[in-house]
Amino acid sequence: MKLRCWSALLGGIVTSMLVACGGGGGSGGGGGIGGTGTMRIGLTDAPSCGYDEVNITIEKVRVHQSADASDNDAGWSELVLNPVHRVDLLTLQNGVVESLGELPLTAGHYSQMRLVLAENDHASPLANSVVPTGEDETALDTPSGQQSGLKINIDTTVDVGQVLDMVLDFDACKSVVKAGNSGKYKLKPVIQAIPLVTTAGQGVVGYVDPALSMADTRVSVQVDGVPVKTTAPDGNGKFVLYPVPVGTYDLVISAEGRATAVMTGVPTDTVDYTYVNSATVPIVPGPAPLGLRPVVGTLAPATATVRALQSFTAGPTVEVSFGLVDSLTGAYVLALPIDAPLKAAYVPSPTSITFTADAAVAGLYMLEAESDGVLKTQPIDTRLAVPPVNFSFP
Repeated sequence: MKLRCWSALLGGIVTSMLVACGGGGGSGGGGGIGGTGTMRIGLTDAPSCGYDEVNITIEKVRVHQSADASDNDAGWSELVLNPVHRVDLLTLQNGVVESLGELPLTAGHYSQMRLVLAENDHASPLANSVVPTGEDETALDTPSGQQSGLKINIDTTVDVGQVLDMVLDFDACKSVVKAGNSGKYKLKPVIQAIPLVTTAGQGVVGYVDPALSMADTRVSVQVDGVPVKTTAPDGNGKFVLYPVPVGTYDLVISAEGRATAVMTGVPTDTVDYTYVNSATVPIVPGPAPLGLRPVVGTLAPATATVRALQSFTAGPTVEVSFGLVDSLTGAYVLALPIDAPLKAAYVPSPTSITFTADAAVAGLYMLEAESDGVLKTQPIDTRLAVPPVNFSFP
C-alpha cells in the first residue's frame, strides 16, 4: 500500500516530509483550555464515475471548535499550503493517502473543518478540472470552495501534547455532477473526516478475480447501508480499503455483468489489516445473465441525492448504487442488477469462498432520496420495467 509521505509523518520525520509534500505552516487559534496539540491532515479518495481525472487545488485547511462558526468568525486555525497543492483525486485510491501537512492547535474539541480551494483562472493547468473519459479537460466549477471552503463536520478532541491524524476521504464519484448539456461540471462535495489511530490497522485488504479489474468495479465497506470507504481493485484484482474506523462491516462488491456480492461480518482493528482472502482464493461474484435495469427520474431540488438499497432476507441492507444527478435539471439515472444478490460470511484465512444467492429479494430495491436531511423512499422491482420515479421536496 502506498502512503504518500503519510507513513513517514507518522514515524516522526515531519519537517522534511512536509516540504516534499507541499505542506505549509499554520496559524494558531481555537480557544481551548491551555496547552497545545497537533493535527496532521491527509487526503484520500473513492473511485470516480466516468472520469479519467478529477483535479483540485488546495490553498488551505481551516479548523474550528464550533460546528456553527462562519468563515469570518474568530477562532479559526489554518494550515496554509505554500505553494498551493494541486492533486488528481483519482490517484488517491486503493489505500493511498497524501499528506497535506500539520497544524498546531489549542487543546480542545473540534467540530468543523473547511477545505479552501484555489480559483480557476487562465493558468494552465486549470486549478480545478475534470477529464471525462474520452474527452478533453474542462473546468470544474467550485464556487463554495473558492469563497468559504468546503465544510466538513468533524467530532474529535486534540489533547495536550497529542498528535492527531485526520484523513479527509473525498468521494469524487459523488462529488462531481454534470450541468445539463452545457458541457460544464460542478463540484458538490461529499467528504468525510476519518481519524487515523495507527498505520498498523484500520484497513481491509482482499482480492477479486483479476478479470474484474475494470474501471466500473466497486468495492466498499458499509454499515447499515451506508458506505464508509469505497475503492476499485488494481490490475491484479487487489483492493485496499483504508483508512476504515474500527468496527464490523459488510463488504460489498459490484461489477459489470456480475451479481452484487456481500461478505458480512468483516472486522477492523488497530493491530493489523484485515485480509478477507488471498490472491489464490479470489472473490468471484456469480454471473448476472439478466443484466442491469435502468432506473430514471428527477429530483426537485436538483441538489437532492438518490441511491438504491437492497435488503437480504436475513440481513443486511446495503447500498448497491448511488444516482448520478444532473445539477441543472435534477434528472438522475441508476443501473441496478436484476439477478439475485449473493452473500457469504467472513472467516479468517479462507481456503474457499462460497456465496449463496438470495432469490427472494432478486430485483427488489428501495430508492432513497434525501434533501437537507429529509428522506423519501420508493420501493421498486427491476424484474419488470420501472417507470420514472420522481422525488420532490418542499
